[in-house]
Amino acid sequence: MILVTGAAGFIGFHVCQRLLRAGQVVHGVDNLNGYYDVKLKEARLQLLREHSAFTFDRMDLADQDAVAGVFAQKKPERVVHLAAQAGVRYSLVNPRAYTDSNITGFLHILEGCRHHGAKHLVFASSSSVYGLNTKMPFSVHDNVDHPVSLYAATKKANELMAHSYSHLYGLPVTGLRFFTVYGPWGRPDMALFLFTKAILAGQPIDVYNEGRMQRDFTYIDDIVEGIVRVLEHPAAPNPDWRGEAPDSGTSLAHYRLYNIGNHAPVALLRFIEIIEEYVGKKAIKRMLPLQGGDVPASFADVSDLVRDVGFAPVTPIEVGVHRFVDWYRSYYGS
Repeated sequence: MILVTGAAGFIGFHVCQRLLRAGQVVHGVDNLNGYYDVKLKEARLQLLREHSAFTFDRMDLADQDAVAGVFAQKKPERVVHLAAQAGVRYSLVNPRAYTDSNITGFLHILEGCRHHGAKHLVFASSSSVYGLNTKMPFSVHDNVDHPVSLYAATKKANELMAHSYSHLYGLPVTGLRFFTVYGPWGRPDMALFLFTKAILAGQPIDVYNEGRMQRDFTYIDDIVEGIVRVLEHPAAPNPDWRGEAPDSGTSLAHYRLYNIGNHAPVALLRFIEIIEEYVGKKAIKRMLPLQGGDVPASFADVSDLVRDVGFAPVTPIEVGVHRFVDWYRSYYGS
């Protein structure tokens, strides 16, 4: 049995669907918080509940007893931990939500895995951990000690917490740094959703850093493929790891980090042009400066992912945006 946290979320929903279609038994948990439209989360859950092999508990991972109870009852062999308080900019507004969910909640997942014999924990990190790094492409082997948002700091903390549990208790853990995930059923606070909605309504869109942004947009199906492949390959020690020159992406413990990104950065203005093409309307652009917590560019080095699991994201941005716009129009009737 596989436990998926954040099952009603964007990535969690797609991961559950993929696992269920592959014949896996999946138990999902989610607190269905109000960070964005709960109706969208409930619609995702409704589709998952069509599978007889899917069960679900609504709970907050900050509730220690509730999390411990799920592990004691379900005893999952593998865990995909995707639940988190998302959003870089929101972390400047409500920082406590990030420590409750991303730090305390993750601790409870680690404790559950430790005490109930989970064979592999795969957890979501983020490209945001690269912070002030400017060496491109971003590599998991580079130091990442300069985050520029609390959200990024909590994701870096998750990586450190996971390593300590792997070192102390032999728990195989793999952290995945996702790069700007997009696609059908996506989050309403993400750029593609916001831009599509506004352009269709004839409303202006906020274009940060005067449009001088680049993002390694990664289609949801590629993210899911990476997660599923990694899940089947529990993290192994790196016998060449040395303390005098520590490698950030590996360890003598059963610990690994991977980037999952499209390894093809797209300029924000080009991204908007693609949306305009498929929406069939021009955007009204409101040019704004770089926002606190944002970084001007992201670019994933996925060579480790290719070497270890034989996969790299392949979906062109044009294909992914087209699929999202089609879904958006179908779902919202616009």
